[in-house]
Amino acid sequence: MKIVPVLLIAAGIATMAALVLHFGAGAVGAALLAVGLAGFVTVVLVHTVLIAGMGLAWQVLLPDAKPWAAIWGRFVRDAGSEVLPLSQVGGYVLGTRAIALAGVPATIGAASTIVDVTLEFVGQLAYIALGLVWLLHLQADGIAPQFIVLGLVVASCLAAGFVVVQRRGMRYVDRIARFLGQGWAEKTAAGAASLHQALEAIYRRRGGVWLSFLLHFVCWVASASEVWAALWFAGQPIPFGSAMVIESLVYAIRSTAFVVPLSAGVQEGAYILLGGAFGLSPEMALALSFVKRARDLTIGLPVIALWWAIEGGRLMRRAAAKTTAASPLPSRE
Repeated sequence: MKIVPVLLIAAGIATMAALVLHFGAGAVGAALLAVGLAGFVTVVLVHTVLIAGMGLAWQVLLPDAKPWAAIWGRFVRDAGSEVLPLSQVGGYVLGTRAIALAGVPATIGAASTIVDVTLEFVGQLAYIALGLVWLLHLQADGIAPQFIVLGLVVASCLAAGFVVVQRRGMRYVDRIARFLGQGWAEKTAAGAASLHQALEAIYRRRGGVWLSFLLHFVCWVASASEVWAALWFAGQPIPFGSAMVIESLVYAIRSTAFVVPLSAGVQEGAYILLGGAFGLSPEMALALSFVKRARDLTIGLPVIALWWAIEGGRLMRRAAAKTTAASPLPSRE
């Protein structure tokens, strides 16, 4: 691992520890206990369903693939991004590798990953825009309307620009492919020309593209139910719209700090900042962040273990096959 990500994640963990010490480990622990086992299990179950839904959004772009393959690939992608000390790009690579082992051709897998990531990003921007609109509706104290309008304009421009770059500027797709891992897409997808053709084929199925975007957007909106449920179990219920504002803006802050692995420290600070605007104590805000991190570990660790078992078994079979092929034939004497 490079030194900069190590330093960033170390700084993030130190920030998390400092926040807990500042607001009191006992108070944070009490907030976690208030959420309780039932609240945590509910959050895990809801998130599991949402990952499956986002897997189906990916499968829409792969009409010849089995739904389970895309769902499994999505679980691997999220586990790689949220559990392992990798960037999100590392999770994309693992997810694409997972669907390749499930029988999806490498070219189509690489192209569908690029399109799916694009549509999810646009869906997230739409979700952030919805959160900003709802924040304007709530007329939250201390937040200038001009800031909200500016956020809406920026989100809209980013969404439009990201799609136009892919549809009209194929040279930038080469950069995206290289960004997936130092030439990884070109090596496994039989060249940039094949990748471009696969991208165009996906985008020509406009119905599938729109359906994938809609599924991503619905999943993003539904993700606010996790915080809403956790606070309900903790005895501090807030309206769903308020939970949606908090969640959408937390993810906006996480996206701007994408260079920090696992958003360590960034997520906690965002929850404290935004939760306070809706009456949540810093202790409860930290508890929400830790519940989500525990959720990621609960789902992601078994997925990573199964992934390594599959990869390890495949490598062992290849090694055994090479050994058998290299062994001399027995003598007939």
